[in-house]
Amino acid sequence: MMFNPSRNEVRRFFVEAWRKHRAGAILTPIEAQALPWIERHPEYHGLLERPDEAIEREFDAENGESNPFLHLSLHLALAEQLSIDQPPGIRAAFARLQARHASLHDAAHAAIECLAQTIWEAQRATAPVDPLELNARYLEALERAVGG
Repeated sequence: MMFNPSRNEVRRFFVEAWRKHRAGAILTPIEAQALPWIERHPEYHGLLERPDEAIEREFDAENGESNPFLHLSLHLALAEQLSIDQPPGIRAAFARLQARHASLHDAAHAAIECLAQTIWEAQRATAPVDPLELNARYLEALERAVGG
């Protein structure tokens, strides 16, 4: 996909994947990987069908507004992690998490909460965080989610 996409590139990616799906056009492999997560979030479909608004809109977390593009990106990141078992052990941890939830989507939401928290903590760190330590923190968060 993209290695360091801008905010607008990420938004265009999801808008375009949804547009192509609705038009019956052929999706790229990464669009095909994103599509099931877009489909599982009908609350985002209207926004995705308004490209200009989707690309320009600001989402204010302090007022309880979630960013659908961040949310979908986290779903896509988790799917990629599971496909390659990176960090090592995530597939097994996710399988245990999924066994505790009613659906794949519920388990994915629990996992992406752990991922988002791990990213947020790393961004707040005053010193560089060792990637292996970061992976360990992420897997520990997933295990806590399994137990809780």
